[in-house]
Amino acid sequence: MAFTLDDLDRIISERASADAKESYTRALLDAGSVRCAKKLGEEGVEAALATASGTKVELAAEAADVLYHLLVALKARDVPLSDVMELLQRRTGQSGHAEKASRINH
Repeated sequence: MAFTLDDLDRIISERASADAKESYTRALLDAGSVRCAKKLGEEGVEAALATASGTKVELAAEAADVLYHLLVALKARDVPLSDVMELLQRRTGQSGHAEKASRINH
């Protein structure tokens, strides 16, 4: 069975309950949403650089870091992954250009 974002989200939730001395996830959450945002930003930049000039392996590794830190940031702000997935599902019902235009006008 394939590993999914739901699997990662569940693992993050489990690790959020652990002691910060043993769980990097818990330590990030304890540091607050600003720290989580900084880590997400760092990983996003690293993924962008890997996109521009890294190998496929490097990009895959950075993408994994981005997904992990995004889910931790969502957890830090109490935004369920399901809310994000619902938005994505709604957006796929129209072209990307039309969807973006609808956000600009509202």
